[in-house]
Amino acid sequence: MENKKAIKLIDKILKNLDKTGINTDTLIDDIKELRTYALEEQIPLVVKVLRLTYEHIEATESFMIPMPDDEPIEEGAEVVANDELAPVESLKYVIALMKNLNNKGNIADLKEYRDLLNSY
Repeated sequence: MENKKAIKLIDKILKNLDKTGINTDTLIDDIKELRTYALEEQIPLVVKVLRLTYEHIEATESFMIPMPDDEPIEEGAEVVANDELAPVESLKYVIALMKNLNNKGNIADLKEYRDLLNSY
């Protein structure tokens, strides 16, 4: 996103996630505020992902969407995930993607999050 206030809000959300984890009290309001900036900038993908994100957090009190894989996992490979960190890290990642929408990889990951949130 281009808006300096939106970038500051993204940084605030990321910092709060580091400090308190998924604290629904302030987090949902911050995500809704960030969504207004995306609406102003007319970025439909970000608007949709943010709406689906806060609705998901309201419904689950967490963020149950896994981070997109960079590479396909080989069959038989052992996957080790820290269940407590996974929701916070995944949420931090999806929010951080919005800082640089000129990156095609970020757009692809946002689309994957949108699809995963829609099908959750």
